[in-house]
Amino acid sequence: MLNNIIKRTTSLAAAFFILTALCGCAGGEKTAETAKSLPPQGDARYSALSNTLCGWGFRRTDSRPEFTPQQTEMMNKYNCIYMGSEKEKALYLTFDEGYENGYTSLILDTLKEKSVPAAFFVTGPYVKGEPELIMRMAKEGHVIGNHTVNHPSLPSVSTVKEIYDEVNELDRLVYGVCKQRCKYLRPPKGEYSERTLAITNDLGYINTFWSLAYVDWKNDVSAAEAEKNVLSNLHNGCVLLLHAVSKGNADALANIIDKARAQGYEFKSLDEY
Repeated sequence: MLNNIIKRTTSLAAAFFILTALCGCAGGEKTAETAKSLPPQGDARYSALSNTLCGWGFRRTDSRPEFTPQQTEMMNKYNCIYMGSEKEKALYLTFDEGYENGYTSLILDTLKEKSVPAAFFVTGPYVKGEPELIMRMAKEGHVIGNHTVNHPSLPSVSTVKEIYDEVNELDRLVYGVCKQRCKYLRPPKGEYSERTLAITNDLGYINTFWSLAYVDWKNDVSAAEAEKNVLSNLHNGCVLLLHAVSKGNADALANIIDKARAQGYEFKSLDEY
């Protein structure tokens, strides 16, 4: 009789495991492997929303940057990151990675030495070409953000499915390398529309803009210039965008961190925003 009970229990357990696996309910691993789903109703859901292209920008002041009421309304409506609390001396360090120029390892060395978290927004070619750097970013506790596969201006992408493919394929590539999902999305070129914010927000991404950046992607900036451009514009809640292709940024990073901390700033992860 005991043997029969054991057999029945084993059979029930096996059936339950198969059922839960088919339903996607067998523990947390299935959830981690599941990519974001297309929003319901596809293009019809967003047809009434404006697809007018907006380029990210702001007016610098002696304290914190100024954004238009329209920008602030849109950012709040779609749960975007662009600048943190005025009451907190927090800095959020982010890097855009379109291609590797030989400086990311140095940047990671500095971040590790200084115990500073950062976010790296990567494209498809970067993930495919630099899997070891992606692995290192994840291993050392940094956020890996979505910068799309092909870096298009998202308002120029015609359908919901095409936007979905741009972001979801990048997410899949990152997960395939380091088992980390992308939670944050940086719209390529800082270009967006209400429609693209709505679609990507519904896909579960947090659109991440910035409140401090300078022309550093041409890689002709010295370390001294990089340091000056950053330190002279720091502010409470600063979301700092740097490009990792810049030697000046890489060389200046340690001084930027030390001098920002000397001013009372604390570097925080986007997960703490």
